[in-house]
Amino acid sequence: MIFTPNLQKARLVRRYKRFLADVILPDGQEITVHCPNTGSMKNCVVEGSDCWLLYSDNPKRKYAYTWQLATTPTGHIACVNTHVANKVIGEALAQGVIPELAGYADVRPEVKYGEGSRVDFLLSGDSLPACFVEVKSVTLLDDGQGCFPDAVSTRGQKHLRELMAVAAQGQRAVLLFCVLHSGIDSVSAAAHIDPVYAQLMSDAIASGVEVIAYGASISPSEITITKKLKVNA
Repeated sequence: MIFTPNLQKARLVRRYKRFLADVILPDGQEITVHCPNTGSMKNCVVEGSDCWLLYSDNPKRKYAYTWQLATTPTGHIACVNTHVANKVIGEALAQGVIPELAGYADVRPEVKYGEGSRVDFLLSGDSLPACFVEVKSVTLLDDGQGCFPDAVSTRGQKHLRELMAVAAQGQRAVLLFCVLHSGIDSVSAAAHIDPVYAQLMSDAIASGVEVIAYGASISPSEITITKKLKVNA
């Protein structure tokens, strides 16, 4: 996924009210930017660190810049825009670079299923079972590994139950962790944060849900899926 235009570097002052952050631009101007992340952003926010912003010239926007990348306490880079994960995975599916999900002729995003939800991607093809893919963005590095979620997620719990129902019907159900943090090499459920989610993930794997993780290269110009990562179930 290419950032257009390329991201602009700034210095983070603070994040507040969930959707806002103050930053200082290279010319010294302090501005407020949109923060596209409803989570805790645990271990992703370091006041005074470098961050990167995407500019929009849309006159209808209240804030011209959207925060995209952050410098973490360990000095790594994380993409804090949770919407990016689906864009990155969508391109990877179209290009066939995720072997487990290759070979499907039709890739449809945001298809209704389950308990009033929309699955991130529904894959279909001749002689292949329908494949329901839920994508989760991973940016929390905690105790040496990637963890999801970074806060209690009733929505994530619901998605796991829906995937289990899909698997019970004999169709493919896939939980795909898109790791958007340069320092993460493996992923697990964050049992110390959301024990219900962790138990549901264990139950999901036992019931036939496939859980896979892929990491990406991250830069101010683009984010690209690069390698499969280990899932610690």
